Amino acid sequence: MGDDVFTSDFFIRNRQRLGSMMDDNMLAVLFSNDKMPRNGDQYFPYRQSSDLYYLSGISQEDTILLVYPDCPLEEYREVLFLRHDDQHTAVWEGSKYSQEEASERSGVKTVFWVHSFEGVLRQAATWAEGIYLNDNEHWGAPLVPLSRHFREGKKLQERYPWHTYSRLAPLMTQLRLIKEREEVEVIRQACAITAKAFERVCTYLKPGMKEYELEAEIIHEYLRQGAHGHAFDPVVAWEKNATVLHYTQNNSTIGSYGLLLLDTGCEYHHYASDLSRTIPVTGRYSKREREIYNAALDVFKKARQMMTPGTTIEEINVNVRELLIEKHIQLGLYTIGDIRDSQQKQKLIKTYYPHGTAHFMGLDVHDVGNRYERLEEGMVLTCEPGIYIREENIGVRIENDILVTSGGPVDLMDGLVPLEADAIEEKMNP
Repeated sequence: MGDDVFTSDFFIRNRQRLGSMMDDNMLAVLFSNDKMPRNGDQYFPYRQSSDLYYLSGISQEDTILLVYPDCPLEEYREVLFLRHDDQHTAVWEGSKYSQEEASERSGVKTVFWVHSFEGVLRQAATWAEGIYLNDNEHWGAPLVPLSRHFREGKKLQERYPWHTYSRLAPLMTQLRLIKEREEVEVIRQACAITAKAFERVCTYLKPGMKEYELEAEIIHEYLRQGAHGHAFDPVVAWEKNATVLHYTQNNSTIGSYGLLLLDTGCEYHHYASDLSRTIPVTGRYSKREREIYNAALDVFKKARQMMTPGTTIEEINVNVRELLIEKHIQLGLYTIGDIRDSQQKQKLIKTYYPHGTAHFMGLDVHDVGNRYERLEEGMVLTCEPGIYIREENIGVRIENDILVTSGGPVDLMDGLVPLEADAIEEKMNP
């Protein structure tokens, strides 16, 4: 029902840290994600709200967590509300958490069935001066459908109009950005599983295959290694498809030449990994392919070294663009004379490099945080420069996952997945 990678101590510490950041006499309410209908009587696979999982370890639907550190009634300082585990549910879906099991998993001592939520909240709200409400505030989050966090939050504001309300997301972002030791170890394992999937692709890749056949090999390895599945829709892109950044159709036939771009990562115990490599279909890079790959690799290595405390992703982006302009000129994509002004400069760089160099990673592959956050020890982010030449049907992206430390960046995929062109060729031609 739960996973045994994290003990209850991990979730207890997370709630304690949150409580220390909350204003006096405020309570926080977190709701589980909706089960999303697919069609007929089917649902999409369920994925818990990352914040609720981070604070409780409970990954089932119809769950609510109340955190109220200053509550006069000690048993209401942390309360977990669960869907009732009845015989009908057990027959059709399998057993849900019992109250005792949920308490052992989360470390929350007070566990009620979810129908008790209204009564408990009403009593707690009579003491509290305000309420923290949560939602997915990622800048790229879709606005529809309205999340359960939003819908339930609006109900609370109508029911308790004289309370003050605050956003919980800034506190959760601050907490989740810095990874605990246990989180780093889980991400390391996710990276190791992803590396196994890459090895499988190198073994099975043959001209004439469909891209989705390699996608099948990837998910085979993820599930075989104990991962939950993909952390995001994988990119398996041959030749011109690799110039489409989020190409996920994966339905083209792989030819007898050219490059294949992989962008994939597994989700292991709710934590993501993210890997990109660009490999030759023939098992050997052509002279031009090697030239482009090595240009991207040189930028990758320099960008990785920039990922130190005190800088920001945006500052890294600016420096990487300058490095890539040099590479573009060396590769003959344009000349120094073509850069007439700053506007033309930006247009040229975006033509061959339309994305950023990094994003934070953790419980979500695009995790909390933004490109203006100052990097601190314990943060995990990707490093993923690329070069995309549509006129040559070539897209090259190289990506590993990096842990920020005071002693310098630590590549969590170092030694797991080859970086050098020669090493990739050796992997493909054992």
